[in-house]
Amino acid sequence: MALASLRPLRSRNFALIWSAALVSNVGSWMQTVALGILVYARTGQPAWTGLVAAAGFIPIGLLAPVGGALADRLDRRRWLIVTTVAEMGFAALLALLAATGHDPPGALVVLAFCGGASGAVGFPAYQAMVPDLVPPEDLLGAVSLSSAQFNLGRVIGPALAGLALLTHDYGLVFGINAASFGAVVVALALVRLPRPDVPSGDVGMVARIVAGARAARAEPGCRAAIGLIAFVAISASPFIALVPAMFASLHHGGVTLQVGTAILVTAQGVGAVTGALALPSLAERFGRRRMLETALFVLPVLLVVYGLAPNLWSSALAFLAVGAGYIAVLAGLNTVVQLRAPAEVRGRILSIYMMALGIVYPIGAVLQGWVANSTGVRSVTIAGALVLLAGMAALAAFRPAIFTALDDLPPARTGPVLVPTEERP
Repeated sequence: MALASLRPLRSRNFALIWSAALVSNVGSWMQTVALGILVYARTGQPAWTGLVAAAGFIPIGLLAPVGGALADRLDRRRWLIVTTVAEMGFAALLALLAATGHDPPGALVVLAFCGGASGAVGFPAYQAMVPDLVPPEDLLGAVSLSSAQFNLGRVIGPALAGLALLTHDYGLVFGINAASFGAVVVALALVRLPRPDVPSGDVGMVARIVAGARAARAEPGCRAAIGLIAFVAISASPFIALVPAMFASLHHGGVTLQVGTAILVTAQGVGAVTGALALPSLAERFGRRRMLETALFVLPVLLVVYGLAPNLWSSALAFLAVGAGYIAVLAGLNTVVQLRAPAEVRGRILSIYMMALGIVYPIGAVLQGWVANSTGVRSVTIAGALVLLAGMAALAAFRPAIFTALDDLPPARTGPVLVPTEERP
């Protein structure tokens, strides 16, 4: 019998999409690394590097609700093809600018934003499509494998970008990323899905987004998952942004900032991949909800250990465990939304979940970074972890229904109160 973590790959449609997404994700990480280096090489100013990184990330928080509304309105597979082709086009423009030497930093920021916007309005369609690619019993495995391929891309992509940039050929890296999107387009063209249940009528975009928000609020499991991911995002997730500062606070034996940061990021990525592959088997043995509850309590403990680590190698070991715990929380909460969101509003509810993470995490990173300037990065990381642990304990003591709502109940249809009449088939 196949390992539970790999079982979703027996589904042809999921295997095609997953493999293509891995190729594309490696290309995207190659571009992310190369773009930051190119902007810094052109300007010599860290502010520009931060700006180009933010330009690719901000659209997730801003445009995810629009993408969710479109994912519930359009044929998801076809819409994802359109947005992927758009991402390919913007990557190709980056390659052209870099190859010809006409690459002012402002243009690079604009293209990074446009590529991020294309991904932001398309990704809810991908997330909403996952339950159609695998049987329900394999959904946690599918979400975990998706998390694993993202983190594999984070490990492989920067390494390949480093090799490709030995010749300082930025256009080559951007061109590889453009070509990698082609794998997703081909895979989407090959998958076979049930005929989409596209709603009739002409309901405005705002009305569809509002209906999705009402549906998310009405479904207890989705409401709990969104609230929990927002709490995790502001208390725990900022550890991701503070990795360079954490390295600088360690005894590292003369290792450079770039190498030390890469060691820590790679350790987290390896831990995340390992954790993602272990999740389905653990869920089958102990129950998915129990595993998720445990991860919500274990993650802050691991972050405290990470914050107390005295040197680079003990910190990397702790960070590997943090990567596994963090992915257990993210994949577990995402699976709750996937399982419990009614199909007709699944894209919109998932987009609200993404928005909660995409907006609250940057706010938390800025706040914790600002506090760390005065108190130190170790103190702020430990404090954030203790806030998360205290919050989970308070919920377990006074609001246990929030954890109960994370169970595997079949989703109910939203009904006429939640979704405008014109939008229901």
